[in-house]
Amino acid sequence: MTVIDGTSRSTPATIADPPPTPAVDACAAAPRPHPRPAGKDSYTISEVVAFTGLTAHTLRWYERIGLMPHVDRSHTGQRRFSNCDLDWLAFVGKLRLTGMPVADMVRYAELLREGESTFEERQELLEATRRDVITRIAELHDTLAVLDHKIEFYAGARRAPERHSA
Repeated sequence: MTVIDGTSRSTPATIADPPPTPAVDACAAAPRPHPRPAGKDSYTISEVVAFTGLTAHTLRWYERIGLMPHVDRSHTGQRRFSNCDLDWLAFVGKLRLTGMPVADMVRYAELLREGESTFEERQELLEATRRDVITRIAELHDTLAVLDHKIEFYAGARRAPERHSA
């Protein structure tokens, strides 16, 4: 599968696609080195499992629901993944970490396959997800503050008897 995407990788905070320009190969700036160089990048499903940490069941499911379409096959019908597929799976992993619903991820993949005419809709999807992530980060900061307060309380309670015995 070859994924064409203009997603910016320059800063993590800028997730949205850039304004319409000629298509850019998503594999051009891989965030993680590939096990094999381009041109020799034919991975079995078990190799992809080892590299990504995903299960074979998950990879097959991604393909079945349209999140990972058009995986090449060997002459015997075995799936053969490329470096571009690994990059796409890394991106999907990031989307999963954001809490983006699978239906939205599939919609994003469909829009991506439709081409440049869907830049605006893809951007809107990613911006909505970014807003959700920012809200979750704020909630986690509040939760962390409560935990820190409780930890300080218990640490102080342990020190208090030591002061009385001195």
